[in-house]
Amino acid sequence: MTPLNISLADLIARLDEELPAADALARISEAHLRAQTLSDLGDQLIDHYVVQAKQGGASWTEIGDAIGVSKQAAQQRHTPTPFERFTHLNRHGIVLAQEAARTHKHDTIGTEHLLLGLLGEPKGLAYEILTTKAGSEQRVRDAVEEALPPAGQKALRGHIAFRADSKEAIGQASRASADLGHDRVGTEHMLLGLIRTQEGPAARILRDLGFTSEELHETVRNEITKRSAPRDKQ
Repeated sequence: MTPLNISLADLIARLDEELPAADALARISEAHLRAQTLSDLGDQLIDHYVVQAKQGGASWTEIGDAIGVSKQAAQQRHTPTPFERFTHLNRHGIVLAQEAARTHKHDTIGTEHLLLGLLGEPKGLAYEILTTKAGSEQRVRDAVEEALPPAGQKALRGHIAFRADSKEAIGQASRASADLGHDRVGTEHMLLGLIRTQEGPAARILRDLGFTSEELHETVRNEITKRSAPRDKQ
């Protein structure tokens, strides 16, 4: 039994169950994508506890010892990133965006991939806002698929870089959170970041679905207020 109570047999069985008609080469490609996603999630898991340790007063030497690397290696690998204030759901949405780019054999992550990442997190507020306005998840997904660039020749291995528009959207998401007085950057703030990046494909998709930046800002504000109210009464 592994610490996560997930065995290699479990991973194989799930892939085989989900791709019953795939040949051996297609299963290799899918296994590679899933391994990359697991690796990315593992890095985020470590980063989460490194941040907690730093906030608790731990030194980089102590953190390095806990990981089994030098102080310098720990500091280089786990210094704060633009995603430090991102919620777990939002961070996972970023991982799903990278997976979407890899699946479509694209060599960069654009705002359209970030939008697909939000659709992959049904527990996120962004998913609720998107599907409520559009009427269904499939309508949003179809709009994104239509806007995606043509597939490349082969899937990239390792890290996939963010395109300029997605970098801007990530920055805009942090600013949207600050504008609303929030201390975390959730999927709803990423949605605001996407529509504020006006030249990105995601903003055009959202406008075609009937969203406006001002209306979306108010929707996010109202939904956060409603969700906070029950806690305030406790």
